[in-house]
Amino acid sequence: MSSAANAAGLRSAPAAGELIASIGNTPLFHLRRLTEDLPGIEIYGKAEFINPGGSVKDRPALNMINEGERSGKLTHDKIILDSTSGNTGIAYAMIAAARGYRVKLCLPANASPERKLILKAYGAELILTDAGEGSDGAIRRCKAIYAENPDLYFYPDQYSNPANWQAHYNTTGPELLAQTQERITHFVTAMGTSGTFVGTARRLKEHNPAIQCISAQPSTGFHGLEGLKHMPTAIVPAIYDDTIADENLWLETEDAYVMARRMAREEGLLVGISAGGNVHAALLVGKRCAAEGKKAVIVTVLCDGASKYLSEPFWNE
Repeated sequence: MSSAANAAGLRSAPAAGELIASIGNTPLFHLRRLTEDLPGIEIYGKAEFINPGGSVKDRPALNMINEGERSGKLTHDKIILDSTSGNTGIAYAMIAAARGYRVKLCLPANASPERKLILKAYGAELILTDAGEGSDGAIRRCKAIYAENPDLYFYPDQYSNPANWQAHYNTTGPELLAQTQERITHFVTAMGTSGTFVGTARRLKEHNPAIQCISAQPSTGFHGLEGLKHMPTAIVPAIYDDTIADENLWLETEDAYVMARRMAREEGLLVGISAGGNVHAALLVGKRCAAEGKKAVIVTVLCDGASKYLSEPFWNE
């Protein structure tokens, strides 16, 4: 870089270490306007869309890749292979590009066009699976590809890999405790692999069993909440622990759409559909606490930003 560029404060492209170091430690935003009529209720959103890959999935993807390297199962002669609804795949592809790995991903054909374009931009090879089978179809296809030639691939299997939930146990949970000065009373988030909920809730419960950890799921197996699972009808992730949640809330797709629009227009935050669902669930908890005359500090996860969903027509409603 020239001395003139240095003088202007410009930086060269980040080395892999700098990129990786920027994952995590995301801010916590107080959603003030949503709770104006709820005295004693505070709702916060963990801004995971600020991660370099644009989502909460940067954390587990990095941990699974790191574990693969440490164990010797991931070497540069192998291809990283996994199934994804998009965000974990983007995280894999970003980290792999920085570290010099190849990536092959199975994802449902109805994944948003923006997600597919981002994955291709990072150089990932995409195997599109039957949209009607959702993430389960991508899982089955991925397992079949791996079984045909296991020596060719490193298959982290995000739905079964404990490094997924451990990423949140080791980072997300402690961050929430620190950022709320341990005032957090409720943690609310929806589940796909379940890693965010399982890891964060385990850490919070270990610190203070009184913290209410509330999971959320789509109300049916047929829904428009990309990346989320209706556990009663889906292939249940091996890392999912149904004994952790104090309660489960059922989400409607339309409610998530409405909240995503509200977040943009009332809080100035462009977030994705699952984040909209999370905030809707957190607000339900907040309204219930307010009705019972209780104070609450409720934290949820803003899983990703809206840029991956702007082609969806609900924004215009």
